[in-house]
Amino acid sequence: MFALTSRLDPKKIPQFVNPLFIPPVLKPIVRRSGTREVHHYSVRMSEFKQQMLPQRYPKTTVYGFEGLIEDPVTGELRIFRSSPGPTFEATRGIPVRVQWINNLTKKHLFAVDPTLHWANPNQFPPPKPPFKPFPFGYARAQFPVPSVIHLHGGETRSDFDGNPEAWFTHMEKKKGAAFSTSLYTYLNRQQPTTLWYHDHTLGITRLNTAAGLSGFYLIRDPKNKIEPLLPQGNFEVPLVIQDRSFNTDASLFFPSLGVNPDVHPYWVQDFIGDTIMVNGRVWPKLNVKRRQYRFRILNGSNSRFYNLKLQHTGSNKAYPFIQIGTDGGFLRSPVKLKELLLAPAERADILIDFSPFDAGTKLIVTNDAIAPFPGGDPPDPDTTGKIMQFSIQGAPSIKPIRLPSKLNNIPKLVPNVPPKTFVLNVIQGDKGPLQLLLNGQPFRNPISEFPIIGSTVEWIFANTTAATHPLHIHLIQFQIVSRQRFNSMPYLKAWTKLNGTPPFDRQPKPLPVNSFLLGKPRKPDLNEQGWKDTIRVNPNEVTRFRLRFTPQDVNPNDAKPGVNLFSFNPLFGPGYVWHCHLLDHEDNDMMRPFQVRKK
Repeated sequence: MFALTSRLDPKKIPQFVNPLFIPPVLKPIVRRSGTREVHHYSVRMSEFKQQMLPQRYPKTTVYGFEGLIEDPVTGELRIFRSSPGPTFEATRGIPVRVQWINNLTKKHLFAVDPTLHWANPNQFPPPKPPFKPFPFGYARAQFPVPSVIHLHGGETRSDFDGNPEAWFTHMEKKKGAAFSTSLYTYLNRQQPTTLWYHDHTLGITRLNTAAGLSGFYLIRDPKNKIEPLLPQGNFEVPLVIQDRSFNTDASLFFPSLGVNPDVHPYWVQDFIGDTIMVNGRVWPKLNVKRRQYRFRILNGSNSRFYNLKLQHTGSNKAYPFIQIGTDGGFLRSPVKLKELLLAPAERADILIDFSPFDAGTKLIVTNDAIAPFPGGDPPDPDTTGKIMQFSIQGAPSIKPIRLPSKLNNIPKLVPNVPPKTFVLNVIQGDKGPLQLLLNGQPFRNPISEFPIIGSTVEWIFANTTAATHPLHIHLIQFQIVSRQRFNSMPYLKAWTKLNGTPPFDRQPKPLPVNSFLLGKPRKPDLNEQGWKDTIRVNPNEVTRFRLRFTPQDVNPNDAKPGVNLFSFNPLFGPGYVWHCHLLDHEDNDMMRPFQVRKK
């Protein structure tokens, strides 16, 4: 916020007093054309106050979403707003049309850095040093606030995908107010899964998302044979985990002094909050019955990784749970775990059985992931080492339904076009990173990736940085093949000798990784062996993905280069992007465009 205020000490915030907030489900307007059914929504992005901290604190100003819901008590329809936003529940095969409305009518909550490559609605020339401190920074960068929404993980035509350059702003007119809108169509042809929607504006995704612009988008399939066996209704709970920092007036804190302030006055490479929030409430609690629950977990943080465990307070024992799904749908088989590592944007569909526990038992979801990951500091066990609390209620114990050993058919992807090799780069300044790049190229460079429709290709990533980067590729769900250690510094030296020092204004020449590899490749973890749209690429490792530019459920024999099996034309529109989902990296400049082509 703009007010000059001191930071709130997270150790003074009472824990496990906030009841868990569960975002309500948006109510569609159902329209039919013949036998075809389409669900219509109108959803606004707005600024408002919300109780994030316990009740003894003031409400917090946030960005969020508002739309039509059915009141759970009265059954009446009403407008509801929250951060995270209300949940979309889509049905497989039924299209959804969303009128996204930008109702952000005030200056941005956080410091917009105009030295980055960003949306820049006022076409404000990048300022020169010495830079103005924030507050108040640069007024022409702070207003209006641009936004565009991306359905993360969706099989979507590119003009409905939330391209970072397709942003739009609120518009004021002399006679009354008009709102800038964007009408997107989501066909929902893919497998039932946990998707999410969030802001994707060029150069300020980190700011808009940290301010609150995200929410769940669930796809259900009435014909799926596994879903009826799973906990439903009140026993199915979405959980988005995010880290935040607060000021003493309950306003959100976001860094406004850059790591290299003489170059980028406000940008930092990682936002790591000191407080943990679940579904928009700080350190909440959930009363649960003695039975199995289904939790759809999303890491919605900008930069923080989570390694989750289920434990008693003060105990080192971790209780088991079962993962049944990942980003793109059900896993091949259930996977029993005692800990779960999630990078930003990754999702996990898990089952926790509370039936063995006595009434009155309190269990804590804990976190021991280093931040920044993997070379930072361990979390404080009193604050960021805790996520939320489950309190077991005095109800009869109900044993869970036994699941079949096979949940999903995950085909093996076989490449039918040549592979592509990419390098992950960091451009260092005097005090830390100046810029993060994919293959040495900034986002504004011409498109260099043109995957062929219907093809299956292997993308090979050599990570020469010190960070684990969760790479997200739009349009498709894909698969991880392996990870393998390599001599990263000799490889980077040879690659630089071949291409020069980035950033480049051209596509670099690829350097094969084979002669730099160490040891044997490692298969992905069992709970990664399914459809993914975001995969962790570790430092000093080569990570291989296989991407098939078809819908998920295509028979492998039908997937052929040059053949479009989508129900839309992915060649149409502005094209797609792929990027690191550490949002501070994405905004500067770890994102590249790609355009699907016919041949």
